[in-house]
Amino acid sequence: MQESQETHISNHLDEIVAAVSLTPRKKLQNQLLQRALFQPPREKLRLSEEKAKSYASGHEYKKALHELVHCMALTRICYGDAHWKLAEAHVNLAKGYLQLKGMSLQAKQHAEKAKEILTSSIVPPYNDNTDVFKCSVELFHTLGQALLSLQKFKEASKNLTKAEILSKEMLQCGKIIKEEWMEIQARIKLSFAQVYQGQKKSKEALPHYQEALEYTEISRGEKSLECVPILRELAAAEQALGFHDASINNLLQAHLIVLRGSPSREEAATSAHSIACAAVASGRPEHHDVAEQYFQDSMANLKDAEGMEKAKFLSIQDDYCHFLQVTGQDERATSILRESLEAKVAVFGDFSPEVAETYRLLGVADLAQGNQTGAHKKLKKTCPPLLKAQAWPCARGEQEGTGSRADGGSVSETKPCCP
Repeated sequence: MQESQETHISNHLDEIVAAVSLTPRKKLQNQLLQRALFQPPREKLRLSEEKAKSYASGHEYKKALHELVHCMALTRICYGDAHWKLAEAHVNLAKGYLQLKGMSLQAKQHAEKAKEILTSSIVPPYNDNTDVFKCSVELFHTLGQALLSLQKFKEASKNLTKAEILSKEMLQCGKIIKEEWMEIQARIKLSFAQVYQGQKKSKEALPHYQEALEYTEISRGEKSLECVPILRELAAAEQALGFHDASINNLLQAHLIVLRGSPSREEAATSAHSIACAAVASGRPEHHDVAEQYFQDSMANLKDAEGMEKAKFLSIQDDYCHFLQVTGQDERATSILRESLEAKVAVFGDFSPEVAETYRLLGVADLAQGNQTGAHKKLKKTCPPLLKAQAWPCARGEQEGTGSRADGGSVSETKPCCP
């Protein structure tokens, strides 16, 4: 009797396991597939928009772009070819292209398509629709950014002016609140500053950078990460004008904000490196201590790094050696260069410009000490075709975070790091 009960219980448990582990799972998969197939287009559009935002916030721009293309197709299905919503989808897609380097022409084309749609669709009942006006502001701003990236500065300025005028009208008519207007103004002012900086008109760019920073600090907070790229670009403009104290102070402020946000080792190193390079660029002895401190901080963050971070460390170390030579510490600089040679060969390769440049500098140092044999051996290894520039690595590269990019985030305009 007991054996019969145990057999029954065992069979019952087998049935339960089979039921919960196989059948429902298959049913669930089928249900999800059917739901995806028969989902209404507007629900698909909503989900695709959420995915695009999620990918963009995670800096997965290629995936975000794919979703934005999907959004545009679904918007056309949901609203037709002449609805302002389709214009908005084109604007969003244009923004997506701007986030990918080298896609400015595609961004311009989609922004112009959005303009064409809006021109034909702003008729009753849309002419008093706040969303349409907001879309128009985004359109002109995005088109201005695309033209800025294409270095069409005059056209970029015209579109940014339209965005600014329209946003002010919206504020005056009560279509947006002041806080929202300030966020829009911050982005427009930053783009204006980048237009002037792109034309090497740092004096004209400076007040626009300052206004962009002021609006961002009010709307986002003085310690927000959104302030960091503005502070860095403002510092670059100040440095170009010879305002070295102000430039260093703004980079220090940006660095403190970065450190508050639990940055990666590379982010912390890059931030400290920008301060050191600005201190060197001033050419003033009173800034030498600042340069020394932040070179050391920068290298400390990457000292035991591997891969790309190791390459970054070696580049910063070369900048530091240049600083040592500028301040009369040639022996120390030469010693560091010798020690770095093996690591450079491992990271960059025997015939890389980085290794060739190091051999050249060590050869020059040997010549200065009268060691002609040693100098000859080293200089033989500096094959001219391998040298991209007879300059220090910081002159080949940029001061990170101090250029101008159309989306306000990263940097496209290169600026010398150390002289």
